[in-house]
Amino acid sequence: MGLFDDLFGKNDNLKSNSSLNWNYLEETDLNQIDEASFKKPVVLFKHSTRCIISKMALKEFEKQHSISSDKMDLYLLDLLNHRHISNEIAERYAVTHQSPQILVISEGKCIYHNSHDGINANHLKAFV
Repeated sequence: MGLFDDLFGKNDNLKSNSSLNWNYLEETDLNQIDEASFKKPVVLFKHSTRCIISKMALKEFEKQHSISSDKMDLYLLDLLNHRHISNEIAERYAVTHQSPQILVISEGKCIYHNSHDGINANHLKAFV
């Protein structure tokens, strides 16, 4: 497993290896996200820490992302530890659950979502 550990990370801790200024979605605070989305777009990245596809999508997203935090907020959700929040996201924003999945929230509504290999940080430039 050493090679895979090097490629995809040894642990399930989201906070240890990130290159972006993520807000970690650990409590059900979607009302706060909706409120914040009236000031600037909010990105929700739903991530499974044990899925290689999700880890690759997250790493690629972090490598591509170039929008400053004053123009867009980023939230990262650990699906394994907070599946109830993922379920609430699916219900509130009327999107089918996927993993990995990205949503853009603006003015309290989901204006864009994509999953798996459709996740591309460069697509977010259209929303700022």
